[in-house]
Amino acid sequence: MPVLSGAGGRSALARGCSAVEITYYTDPLCSWSWAFEPQWRRLRYEFGSQITWRYRMGGMIADALKFNDPLNSISRPAHWGPQWFEVQQLSGMPIDDRIWLGDPPLSSYPACIAVKAAELQGPAVGEQYLRRLREAVMLERRNIARRETLLAMAEDIAGDRPPQAGLDLERFRVDLGGSEALEAFREDLKDVRYREIGRFPTMMLGSPDGPSAVIVGYRPYQVFCAALLSVAPGLQPLRTASDVSAYVSAWDRTTERELVEAFDLEVEVVKQQLAEAIRAGRLTGESAGVDGQYTYYRPSDDSIDT
Repeated sequence: MPVLSGAGGRSALARGCSAVEITYYTDPLCSWSWAFEPQWRRLRYEFGSQITWRYRMGGMIADALKFNDPLNSISRPAHWGPQWFEVQQLSGMPIDDRIWLGDPPLSSYPACIAVKAAELQGPAVGEQYLRRLREAVMLERRNIARRETLLAMAEDIAGDRPPQAGLDLERFRVDLGGSEALEAFREDLKDVRYREIGRFPTMMLGSPDGPSAVIVGYRPYQVFCAALLSVAPGLQPLRTASDVSAYVSAWDRTTERELVEAFDLEVEVVKQQLAEAIRAGRLTGESAGVDGQYTYYRPSDDSIDT
């Protein structure tokens, strides 16, 4: 099973290829996983039904007060802030590192369990909820170790516009404190430990009748293309992003960095296209973050079919 860590070529997909199955090991508190969202979204958009995926929660931080990572000089919660700042600088994804000085999450376990509770209503619900948790902690300085925050994020997607996943809020409340979600998280932890996964994000790719590959850590999009080719040599995209409004609508809400990745364009060019779409009434820009220093791009109300 090769581990891919370098750049590779763009892949090409032939009809009738076996789908690639991806197991994504991650954690809601993992800043590198948040930084990886542009590449991950682009992969799903371009390859569509030819890939399937599932998430495994890594339990990255059991207790931040006891956490010790000499390699990254992290031995107390405040030390996470500089690392998050570095992630933002290197990846271009917006991150507010000040949460580690204000109300730091002292464990990622509650958020991991909450994702498994959402997944009990289906993988699409779990995925949408995981994304909302990432936004909450990375951009809004929300402490996702608190039950009230976990419930508030569930309320957000239960009433989202348009409702993408159909989360049942009352069921989520029950499942959040139930044994099934907890046991699902324990199974994820067992898998993580069995495979000796120590970095997030980590992705295992395989096909039913072919080889497998592992991608460890934050990597450029081209590395994914190389990984897909190694697993399914005939694979190529079903589509590529060609319209800013259509791409935003596919996700309902995106950051500027995600659009830069999807269109493989310079930031200023993407900004021009966004400005044109907003002037035309196809998109809206909504302030995000505690101080409104970030922007989400969403379809405008008039552009949503009812």
